[in-house]
Amino acid sequence: MQYQDRKKIFSARDVVVKFNLRGKVLTAVRKASLDLYEGETLAIVGESGSGKSVFTKSFIGMLDKNGYMESGSLALDGQEYPGTQSEKEWLNIRGKKIAMVFQDPMTSLNPVKTVGQQIREVITWHFKTDKETAKQEAIELLRLVGIPEPEQRYKQYPHQFSGGMRQRVVIATAIACKPRILICDEPTTALDVTVQAQILQLIKELKDEFGMSVIYITHDLGVVAHVADRVAVMYAGQIIEHGLANEIFKDARHPYTKALLLSLPQLGEKGRDLHAIKGSPPNLYKEIKGDAFAPRNPEAMKIDFLYEPPMFQVSDTHFAKTWLLHAQARPYTDALDREGIKDTEPLRSSRPAEGKEPPLLSVKNLTVNYKLGRRTFCAVNDVSFDIHAGETFSLVGESGSGKTTVGKAIMKICHTNAGEIWFQGKQVNKKLARNELAAYRQAVQMIFQDPMASLNDRAKVEYIISEGLYNFKLFKKDAERRQKVSRAMESVGLMPEYLTRFPHEFSGGQRQRIGIARSLVVEPSLVVADEPISALDVSIRAQVINLLNRLKAEKQLTYLFIAHDLSVVRYISDRIAVMYKGRLVELAEAEALFRRPLHPYTRALMDAAPVPDPEIERDKKVAVYNPAAHDYTREGPAWLEAEPGHYVRANRAELADWLKITHGRGAGV
Repeated sequence: MQYQDRKKIFSARDVVVKFNLRGKVLTAVRKASLDLYEGETLAIVGESGSGKSVFTKSFIGMLDKNGYMESGSLALDGQEYPGTQSEKEWLNIRGKKIAMVFQDPMTSLNPVKTVGQQIREVITWHFKTDKETAKQEAIELLRLVGIPEPEQRYKQYPHQFSGGMRQRVVIATAIACKPRILICDEPTTALDVTVQAQILQLIKELKDEFGMSVIYITHDLGVVAHVADRVAVMYAGQIIEHGLANEIFKDARHPYTKALLLSLPQLGEKGRDLHAIKGSPPNLYKEIKGDAFAPRNPEAMKIDFLYEPPMFQVSDTHFAKTWLLHAQARPYTDALDREGIKDTEPLRSSRPAEGKEPPLLSVKNLTVNYKLGRRTFCAVNDVSFDIHAGETFSLVGESGSGKTTVGKAIMKICHTNAGEIWFQGKQVNKKLARNELAAYRQAVQMIFQDPMASLNDRAKVEYIISEGLYNFKLFKKDAERRQKVSRAMESVGLMPEYLTRFPHEFSGGQRQRIGIARSLVVEPSLVVADEPISALDVSIRAQVINLLNRLKAEKQLTYLFIAHDLSVVRYISDRIAVMYKGRLVELAEAEALFRRPLHPYTRALMDAAPVPDPEIERDKKVAVYNPAAHDYTREGPAWLEAEPGHYVRANRAELADWLKITHGRGAGV
């Protein structure tokens, strides 16, 4: 059976969604159309603000109070329903026919009700089931989504669950009414790669068990490759390309889709800039003329700025909205194909040869404990490493592994229970004189994960960037301060007119640039970057990675880069240390680690990381690391050098086994 011969269960046609915001009208979705077929998984991808979530929320009447569906049609099982129904009419569709799983499980669960109550209420509301029967069904749903001891967990509150377990609860709530369609809005963004892999596998199994069709909303192309049968690419409120997953990944036709794929770190060459999309998405308060992507497309033709392109057919299942597919554009596209992809700029390395100079930062046997009531929790356990001037040293691991606590200890914003931290030959994890502490805080700066939460939303950009200059008294006259702020803004690619704006007036990528400028204005030697790109889109992520690499070379910076995205870590790092439950389990040069990961936990992390290739991802089985598999009855683990510069926590017997197992292995991340 041909794909297009499948039964169509849902259709959206020429949907227009608008918002009334502060007296202005924003057109978030501009005549977007899509079809969903029985039993398929459709992924909708695109940058933040492209309209992905708004488009799908219009399917179930969950637009914000300022939003409304102005025109277009929606049809379920061939029966059209208006997007302007009353709340009572929406309840016949929402939950029972189309359900939604949201990005942040904590905000979509009620913190003052047990998880069992919340699932039970959905069942009793829709099916008028008695409480005891609904309770048993809720417990069974918890068991179905992989929550251990569901009878006990039924009585617990959301804060008593981990992030991955909370997401499982949200999924259980969404499938309680056995919907025909499940919409998953960035369901794994806040999760570690191993937990992400488990959640994706769970949704895949539930889809098959309940015969659902699934719509994924995501900006992670690795996730798309793993889950999607078809892919729809959205830009500036429109679907600009859609087709089978292999067609989109192997034969993308729209310039925006191509640019998204080229922005991936997996396709980058170490030592060169990643391909990044220049400019910003269009202002959706204004009417867009021509192709919305034209101002950011270096290969745009004159017609792109004048007329909006129609949707051209590439194959029976592949369509793209670009003038490049018009017959008269053939000579131009042939010339582009002959020219090929323009090479990116090589980066000047700032990393010195190791061994000639003492390390800039040295962490020795670091231990950090926290009191949890009467219990003591060891967040960091006997961790040691050196960071040399000019290198990027990365710490990777799952949430709770202790990597952020190490960064906080280095920044002196949390205590240390044992061990030493040395910076430029001086121990810093002890009481310092006021002038010594000020000098250290100036020399070691931090870039935070959430650029919105780390910026004062009531202060203008000029003051935010000037704070360090005020605190450390780094200027004599106000003109000198303004000059330093302007230079910092220019170095991160922000225009001087932005100085008078507030953080909420910027995109996520621009806010992160402000955070970077704030750190660099005081001219530090070491920058601790704690998940600085995890909240950003693929294209913006490439811009920020390029910026960090360029600033490292220009300003002779050293980075401690904390992350869980292994593709980024491989691209940006000189050396990588892997943490598991407070301990370092492996440390090596970046390429050596990816070429031959030895510790089973490192191998599990790499296997779980999604790769943007449907052929690799489709049948991938992810193994979960089992710490109980180690046999330390005869000989305990030690920090051993397996190969020159490659260290691993193991005993000698298991290290010998790991070296045999990994001989000739190449990691595909």
